[in-house]
Amino acid sequence: MTKRRSRGDSGLHWDDKRQRWIATASLGYDPSGKRIVKRGSGKTKTEAKNKLKEVLRDYEDGLTIAPGDYTVAQATNDWLTYGLSGLDPNTVATTTTLCKIHVIPALGKRKLRELSAQDVDKWLAEKATALSTSTLSRLHSCLNRIIKRAMARDKVRRNVVELCRVPQGQKGRPSKALTMAQAEEVLRASEGKSLHAYIVVSLLTGARTEELRALRWDHVDLVGDLDAVPPAPPYIAVWRSVRNGGDTKTRKSRRTLALPKLCVDVLTELQTAQQEEQGDTRSERGLVFASATGTELDAANVRRAFRRVIKHTSLNPAEWTPRELRHSFVSLLSDNGTPLEEISRLVGHSSTAVTELVYRKQIRPVLQGGAVVMDHIFDSQQKR
Repeated sequence: MTKRRSRGDSGLHWDDKRQRWIATASLGYDPSGKRIVKRGSGKTKTEAKNKLKEVLRDYEDGLTIAPGDYTVAQATNDWLTYGLSGLDPNTVATTTTLCKIHVIPALGKRKLRELSAQDVDKWLAEKATALSTSTLSRLHSCLNRIIKRAMARDKVRRNVVELCRVPQGQKGRPSKALTMAQAEEVLRASEGKSLHAYIVVSLLTGARTEELRALRWDHVDLVGDLDAVPPAPPYIAVWRSVRNGGDTKTRKSRRTLALPKLCVDVLTELQTAQQEEQGDTRSERGLVFASATGTELDAANVRRAFRRVIKHTSLNPAEWTPRELRHSFVSLLSDNGTPLEEISRLVGHSSTAVTELVYRKQIRPVLQGGAVVMDHIFDSQQKR
């Protein structure tokens, strides 16, 4: 006599409509009284049983089985919609662009549960033929966070992206620095232009473009206090940036920089011009470098204005951006014998050699090294 299956044991039957074997298992009832039935299908009995075992294993692990058609594209869009809240708008825009251009077209149709490490390796290898290593790292990071979010919501069992390394990509655009002759040429070309003061301060202090665009007049002292002990020269307090939250790139980037005489001159002229043109109605934010409406300058507008200045020099405008004024600052100081440790302090870089000196809640004393060297460099050139 054929032994009857115990209640809850797996069943196996052929589905004529689907042309597949269906293995089923009853796991009792849910709180509403509905029977809990798990199924696995396959072209053979063995395949159907193995699929059912996988389903039951996931169930026992506490995983909610994701829909079979849940794709990488859906996971990516879910992450872009709900996983980027609180981030800087520019970061969100850049991340969204990377995902829509590189992730979704290449991997979007792949079912998330079927995405393999080999798929990711192949995808990164193909991208490495056209993208820089830093861009590849950002793509890897995006996909990694996409899968992690999906795991946290029981859409997939493991994160295969963590098994993959970022390959070597193409060399990125190398940073450049102006020579002394080129720097003087740029300064002459900018005279009379709206961006003149911005270019002078950027070149002679090494401040980041996002720091200068957020600089306020109440963080600028064009007089100083030479009677103080120790004497305080004219300075700018680099305490803010246009980043999300208004803080600098890192807390160690908060610094107070003495101003070279040329910076004092152009900022005094700029301040006087703003007062004459706008009076008490000038930018409510008190921005040093403001748009015509008194708002913070946009990075793209600064770049375009800078390249319009470069057009009046012997340089190629397409090859230069405002951030390279900062690189030029470092290069000019280094060429004139300034120690690397001092340069790192002036530009607000993190370094184990200067951590104790730079990371202070009191932004004092004023770092005068850059101003002293720049005064010497440009004074000596003007006397020729």
